[in-house]
Amino acid sequence: MADEAKLSLSDLAEGAMKTVELGGEEVVVANVGGRCYAFGGICTHDGAPLIDGELDGDRLICPWHFTEFDVKTGEVVDGVADEALPVYEVEIDGDEVRVLKR
Repeated sequence: MADEAKLSLSDLAEGAMKTVELGGEEVVVANVGGRCYAFGGICTHDGAPLIDGELDGDRLICPWHFTEFDVKTGEVVDGVADEALPVYEVEIDGDEVRVLKR
């Protein structure tokens, strides 16, 4: 059975981010254009808490050194980080958002 974390879609407005714990790891869930994406909550460059970052469309900007990550793929788009963020599967059932670690 996969680890999973849950939150309510009604608590995650478009353009907003929330943190969940998944298997002992901090994961950020972002609502981008009505779709939800989940990715590692700690910057791969210097350990910044990404929940404090800025969501700009489908890019997340790290609050410390301004690396930009693609929230869909976790890939570095621009900046000093050279390692992608882990990404997680997201399922939506009604108002329930499930983040899965397989």
